[in-house]
Amino acid sequence: MKQKTHSGAKKRLRQLSSGKVKRKQCGMRHLLSKHSSKGKRNLGKGAYVHSANYYHVHSLLNF
Repeated sequence: MKQKTHSGAKKRLRQLSSGKVKRKQCGMRHLLSKHSSKGKRNLGKGAYVHSANYYHVHSLLNF
């Protein structure tokens, strides 16, 4: 039986052609007054899944 893709992971993660997995950063929903403008600006950018977590993400996305 084929494995299903984890529906939460497919909404939050994207695989790039290079093989890396792109994700969003947390901390941009509320309580933003404690963050500096520079910090908020950098949190808005995407990030890559760390190589230590790649095997887990690989099993969620089935690629």
